[in-house]
Amino acid sequence: MKVQPRAKETALADKLGDAYKLRLAAPPVDGKANEACVRFFARRFGVAASAVRIVQGLSSRTKVVEIEGIDAAQVQRILGS
Repeated sequence: MKVQPRAKETALADKLGDAYKLRLAAPPVDGKANEACVRFFARRFGVAASAVRIVQGLSSRTKVVEIEGIDAAQVQRILGS
């Protein structure tokens, strides 16, 4: 996933190749963008925030997110690719 912090609003944007683009209203300081990313996916997938974790890219715009109890097919269906 590619993350764009300081966007006008938090929303999923177009898919870029195999990666999704997530625009985040939060700034990339003090972990606020990462927290917003976790909250976005928790709401989108209907899980607790504790079930979502960033497994790669905590300090990068390119991130790998893991959602406990959600498989790849569900991700594709829910994110609408």
